[in-house]
Amino acid sequence: MTIPSLAGEPARILNSDGTLAESPEHGVTPGEVDLTALYRNLVLARRLDTEAIALQRQGELGLWPSLRGQEAAQVGAAHALAEQDMVFPTYREHGVALCRGIAPEALFGVFRGTTLGGWDSRAARFHLYTLVIGAQTLHAVGYAMGVVRDGAVGNGDPSRDTAVLAFLGDGALSEGETNEAFVWAAAQELPVVFFCQNNQWAISAPYTTQSRVPAAQRAAGFGFPGVRVDGNDVLACFAATRDALNRARTGGGPTLIEAVTYRVNAHTTADDAGRYRDDEETRRWAALDPIERLHAHLRSTEALDHVEREADAFAERLRVACRALPEPDPDGSFLHTYAEPDAELARQLDDYRGGAA
Repeated sequence: MTIPSLAGEPARILNSDGTLAESPEHGVTPGEVDLTALYRNLVLARRLDTEAIALQRQGELGLWPSLRGQEAAQVGAAHALAEQDMVFPTYREHGVALCRGIAPEALFGVFRGTTLGGWDSRAARFHLYTLVIGAQTLHAVGYAMGVVRDGAVGNGDPSRDTAVLAFLGDGALSEGETNEAFVWAAAQELPVVFFCQNNQWAISAPYTTQSRVPAAQRAAGFGFPGVRVDGNDVLACFAATRDALNRARTGGGPTLIEAVTYRVNAHTTADDAGRYRDDEETRRWAALDPIERLHAHLRSTEALDHVEREADAFAERLRVACRALPEPDPDGSFLHTYAEPDAELARQLDDYRGGAA
């Protein structure tokens, strides 16, 4: 794997106008990835996000962390995964969840308060959302240790060799857990890829207050490669993640990918981004829209109208599915905290039932 320079512009394959870059640092061979499938997942991820925000405003969800602007980073990375690879998300990887087959209503359940999880992470190879900033990086490293001990890396068997993909935001780089994860991953050459979506804002703190160097440059201090790509270029994100995952599966150790993108909406629906950032900055980044970029590239070769029609039908299903989510069982917190029955929780459950009656 050739590690690109971290100075200057991030590596890209598609320019902002949809034309191909002249000398991309990460290549994609014709037919390696289905461009129409990429476009479809970009559009559906955004529609999922748009509908979720509307549902939250209508009182159907308690909160929603928007991914708008980050669709290319998530969908590109997700398309590089092998079936056996394991993903550890934050709470904003709705596009990755969609690509991994997670039902959108399962995501809604987390933010509606009807479930504490919502899907079988082992079957989907997609861990539950993690709200504690940076904690998922240590979970990913621990899982990667297990992969090594199971002998599922470096065998030359593409159906068995496994990599772990951990997502994080730029704010997580300031957390101790993340740096500890980097230390462990490097020291043990673990098959884990850290995918940092640098969306420029850690809630209200700009990236420039956290670091004087690009995020990818931090990897060198821990002893593994860092790659910096245009996070609004779905092909660049796919190619960089493909290369890093291949390196991990063959025993080459960890990689840090910095996808330079932008959080177009507020941090969550409870946040007012207008209090801390300039509208002109948001407009500049919105003009670099990742979906429009791929659409411009495909416009002359692909019929895309069917994707928009599918998205409309998808949105209707989302609205119905969200409102149909069942009320949570009040006993669940007592019955499912431990794998085995617990006498103290049983006593508390009896007290609760007596009070509720």
